[in-house]
Amino acid sequence: MAAALFFPGCNLRCPWCQNRELVLAGQAGSLENAVSRVQGLVSLEDALAHIRKRLSVLGGVVISGGEPTLYRGLAPLIGEIKSLGLPVKLDTNGLTPLILEKLFANETTRPSYIALDLKLPPERYGELLPQKTVTIEKDAFNAGEALVRSALLIRESGIAREYRTLALPGDYLRPEELTALAPLVDGGPWYFRTFVPGNCLESAWDDLSAPGAEKAELLAEKARLLGKQGISR
Repeated sequence: MAAALFFPGCNLRCPWCQNRELVLAGQAGSLENAVSRVQGLVSLEDALAHIRKRLSVLGGVVISGGEPTLYRGLAPLIGEIKSLGLPVKLDTNGLTPLILEKLFANETTRPSYIALDLKLPPERYGELLPQKTVTIEKDAFNAGEALVRSALLIRESGIAREYRTLALPGDYLRPEELTALAPLVDGGPWYFRTFVPGNCLESAWDDLSAPGAEKAELLAEKARLLGKQGISR
């Protein structure tokens, strides 16, 4: 059994994202501001108190979001949780390789497990950036390059990891596009699950139909043909 901490704010705007409140909560500025202005968020102190009270039943803590690497206090938070004897799983979109590099460099702040989201081929990440940040083509290029660098850091870190990709409606992500993502994946499991509409960041996606489990399996099969451990869920 694991506790999960979901942090507000994200540096991507994936239209299908179902953590709408968390992504938009980042506009409140600091974590403290977000807690005071966004319904449903709790302070970090309360979250840690919750974890300490349940040490006898918890097997670990998941740090997710949003994008948790945007939180400036992430390193000491990981250190504090690990000092309680709990392993830490970190979910990330891979766009902050400098942060990951710093976390990996110190044993006290190294996550015990990493889940890297692979949303689209690196060259398409410009489609997912907040529009106000996409001023020139190099912004989109830099996002893809950051993803590639993070994947390499994760591979070289020796930390146990998994990769995750969403099976999206229509041809938004085609099986043949996995060829561009495959070099970012090593021997860790590459999970594919199906998009389900509801509370999407862009409301138009709520009107789309879920593609069905067969779409996730089609992507997983393509991943296996590319020599990866593709698994549909």
